[in-house]
Amino acid sequence: MTAATFTPPLTKSGRVRLGAGLRQTATMAWRSLVSVKHNPLELVDYSVTPIMFVFLFTFVFGGQMAGSPKEYLQYALAGIIVQNTLFMSMYTAMALNSDLTKGVFDRLRSLPIARSAPLFGRITADLAKQVWAMLLMIALGMVLGFRVTGGVDGFFAALLLLVVFAAAVSWSAVLVGMLAGDPEKVQVFTFVLIFPITFTSSAFVRVDTMPGWLQAWVDVNPVTHLSDAFRGLLVGGEVAGPVLWSLVWAAGIAAVFLPLAMRAYRARV
Repeated sequence: MTAATFTPPLTKSGRVRLGAGLRQTATMAWRSLVSVKHNPLELVDYSVTPIMFVFLFTFVFGGQMAGSPKEYLQYALAGIIVQNTLFMSMYTAMALNSDLTKGVFDRLRSLPIARSAPLFGRITADLAKQVWAMLLMIALGMVLGFRVTGGVDGFFAALLLLVVFAAAVSWSAVLVGMLAGDPEKVQVFTFVLIFPITFTSSAFVRVDTMPGWLQAWVDVNPVTHLSDAFRGLLVGGEVAGPVLWSLVWAAGIAAVFLPLAMRAYRARV
C-alpha cells in the first residue's frame, strides 16, 4: 500500500497555494449559486428583468421603429441583451457592498482561505447568472420571432464575447461596491451611468438617424461596438471591426479598473 500524499493549503510563508485558492474560489462561487435555492427571489432580477426588457422594447417600440415588432426585434435584441448585461454587472457591486455592510467578509476573513476567494467567487457566480439571463433572452426572442442566422459558431462566439466584456466591466462594479457607502448609492450610480451610455449607442437605433454631433460620440461608444459585434455574430453583418474594438475596450476597462478595484478591496477587507 502507498501512503496518500497531502499538500497543505498554505505555503511556508503563510500564503494560500494556487490550487487551494482556485478550489476555494469555486466553493465560494458555488455558495453564491446555491443560495438561489434558498432565496429564489435572488434569481428574479436575472429572469424577470430580462423578460420585461424584451417585451417592452419589442411591443412598445417595434411598430414605431421598424414597422413591426418582429422586424425591430431582429435588430434590437442584441442591444437589449447588451444593456441587460451592463445592468446585471452592477448587481455585483450591490451584492459586494451588501456583504461588506453586513459583515460577511469579516466572518470569512477568519477562515484559512485566500483573501481574494470571496471576491473572485462572487464574480464567477454572477457571470454564470449572466449566461442564464443571456440564454433566457435569446430563447424568448426566438419564441417572438427572432432568428439566429449567424450559425452555431456565431452564437457561441457572441456569448463568449459578452461574457468576456461582462467580466471586464465587473471590475468597475467591484470598485463601485467597495467605495459606495450603501447599496442604495450603488443603484443610483448605476442608473445615472448606464442609461446614457446605452441609449446613446447603436443598441436600439441606427447611428445614421441621430444628429451629426451625437454620432461622433456614438461611433466611439463601447456599447455601440459591443452591440454591433453581438448583432453581427448572431444575425450577420460586420463582425471583425466591432469584435476587435469590443475586445480592446474590454482589455482597457480591465486594465484600468482591476488594479483600482483590488486596491480598494484590500483596503476595505
